[in-house]
Amino acid sequence: MHEERGHFDAFTIHPLRGRILAEVHARPFMAFEGAGRFLHFAFLTNQEAAARARTALEAFCLERAVPPPSPEARHHLVVLSPAVLRWEQHGEFCTYTWEFSEKGEAARSPGPDSAFRPSADELSTIMRQLPQPGPLLVAVDLHFLPSSDDDTLYRHIFDPDMLTASEVSNGAAIIATDFHADAFGFVRMLILDKALTPIQAGALIQRLLEVETYRTLALLGLPDAQEISPALRRIETELPLLTKEMRLSEGMAANQHLLHRLTALAAELEASAAHTAYRFGATRAYHELMTVRLNNIGEKQLADLPTLASFLSRRLTPAIRTCIAVETRQDTLSRKLARAAQLLRTRVEIDLESQNSDLLRKMNDRVRMQLQLQQTVEGLSIAAITYYISSILHLFFEGLHHGPQEWELNFDPAFATALAVPFILGFVTWLVLRIRRHHSEE
Repeated sequence: MHEERGHFDAFTIHPLRGRILAEVHARPFMAFEGAGRFLHFAFLTNQEAAARARTALEAFCLERAVPPPSPEARHHLVVLSPAVLRWEQHGEFCTYTWEFSEKGEAARSPGPDSAFRPSADELSTIMRQLPQPGPLLVAVDLHFLPSSDDDTLYRHIFDPDMLTASEVSNGAAIIATDFHADAFGFVRMLILDKALTPIQAGALIQRLLEVETYRTLALLGLPDAQEISPALRRIETELPLLTKEMRLSEGMAANQHLLHRLTALAAELEASAAHTAYRFGATRAYHELMTVRLNNIGEKQLADLPTLASFLSRRLTPAIRTCIAVETRQDTLSRKLARAAQLLRTRVEIDLESQNSDLLRKMNDRVRMQLQLQQTVEGLSIAAITYYISSILHLFFEGLHHGPQEWELNFDPAFATALAVPFILGFVTWLVLRIRRHHSEE
């Protein structure tokens, strides 16, 4: 055995393997039997608030000489007297579940007056010993009682107009609630145990608490959907008008004005989509988790009462579909705006290219005219320079011809100048061309 362990240790272990293996066993169902109350709180937290909540829980545990959570733990169990605390840290919220076991005759033979007694407000004083990590979103008061001769206890507790109840676990228990907050702000849930095993009881309690938690979190996307719907309607109304103007618009200025309006609409839409993307994605995820938990409960309808699944489906589905519809509208509008902007941008680019082509053609004509003028000036310059040099040579030749007797040369100054003109012209032309070639190389 030791040799096999040594061979296994020879492998290079992925640094996250331990956390991945532990995650599967991080939230086991806690066995429960007898009778008891469960107060469940869920607080929204960001990264800083979650860190403060962990620090506060560590201090709470150390003050009571019980083990604190490990630095990497996302779940922790604190056993106290007379309560047990289950703490869990999730992505955007943390939960505190307090378990109070019940003893005595009321627990064995429950009646209408014994349910949810003492009040949740009295029991929740223990929660106030921990600082509130963030805004409170979920508060559940779940009472687990053994079944009595009268299985209709729930009819005397909850609002009959909103009552939902069902048999679960093949008739081993009855669950009931009205999803209403009581006078102390708690949503009350009742479980009447007929033949649940301790593991089944623990699983049912945890799933019911998760149903209420995920139901509430899923609805966080609805206010955002309702808030941005007017802006979406305005954009949906304005976009067809802009596309109609695009068909009739002419000229660079008109197209650029339309492009600016389209870009402003697209920026407004993308800002709202970025703001709601996480919330709508979380709404879908929480709704799916709630549906899975309800399916796992395995409800069976009781007489004339709706089950929790049918009640929530009827009341919750429109809100979820509203969030999905708004998200779909955002995506559709984004694509339409992108296509319209691309089409208009192409038209603007074509107009710009046409203007640039006209400008280049005019510049080309202007350069050609300048070149022709330069060539004309160069020709005139060659002629003028040749004339000036020839005039100087003519004066020089006349001076030699009319000099002292002993210097007098027997030649005609005009004829000598005429002979020199072709050479002067060739030299000046060569010099001008050489200067032009030098400038071209530079």
